[in-house]
Amino acid sequence: MEHTGSTAVSIVIPTHSERRWDSLARTVASARTQTHPAAEIVVAVDHNPAMAARVKQEFGDVTVLENVYARGASGNRNTGAFHTRTPFIAFLDDDTVASPTWLAGQLAPFVDPRVVGTGGGIVPAWAGPRPAWLPDELLWAVGVSYTGMPTTTSPIRNVWSANMIVRRDAFLAVGGFRTGFGKLGDQNRPEDTELCLRMSSVNGGYWMYVPHAVIDHEVPADRSTFGFLMRRCYAEGRGKVQMAGLMPKDQELGAEKDYLRRTLPRAVGRNLVQAGSGRGMFHALRAATVVAAVFAAAWGGGVETLAGLFESDNS
Repeated sequence: MEHTGSTAVSIVIPTHSERRWDSLARTVASARTQTHPAAEIVVAVDHNPAMAARVKQEFGDVTVLENVYARGASGNRNTGAFHTRTPFIAFLDDDTVASPTWLAGQLAPFVDPRVVGTGGGIVPAWAGPRPAWLPDELLWAVGVSYTGMPTTTSPIRNVWSANMIVRRDAFLAVGGFRTGFGKLGDQNRPEDTELCLRMSSVNGGYWMYVPHAVIDHEVPADRSTFGFLMRRCYAEGRGKVQMAGLMPKDQELGAEKDYLRRTLPRAVGRNLVQAGSGRGMFHALRAATVVAAVFAAAWGGGVETLAGLFESDNS
């Protein structure tokens, strides 16, 4: 069915494993209770026929599709998105809960026809206590908003697919998410950033960040460890190098450079200054964590750069 209303929106929720069933149920429930009702809720299941059958049985008002592309988040999201017919497509991950006004708030910037997409605030829902050694500047590693992001509705280079709305015609014009480039197993390539860059390169479009359009994002206990942070930073370093290889040579990773040159040094400096307070060890650990994270990301970037050079020499 073709929906022509100016703010008609469909919600796409990718999923893949029965282990996340309870989380998926919470996500679907939050999508159903928006103050701005969605025209359609689509659950895309990544190569798991048994789960697709269960979703169809238990969520009768939801459209259920099976990923028609190669396994992975990018193809799974595209499967759902290409099915929709509304002017706007919203994406939620299957371990998130959207606030009731999420859709309404995040659709507002689209009154400007140049806006190709929006993203909103992501709040951590910790399964246990938040790690005391984890500074706010590194919260991106667990998939939530972090210090350094805008605090008011503002233009932004990229947003995250866990909380994203796109203008459908702009999304289709670039072919959607890059299939085969994204999250699969231990790989953590930034497919959402790569999509944002391609969409904003068409006809001068841009993205808006709406921090009050909030979702909660579950952070399981196994993602609250120092080891996970180091692996995540290492993977991010590799992923950003891979993404840079897909971009035009004259397009630099300016946001990453600004984050490294300004946000992280400020985090180290602030925590070192505060280390002289009554919670000295607490702040010293946070400063050390930032330094370790930078080294892990740099190590990953170096490994990926060398791997690319090796492949070039043997091609």
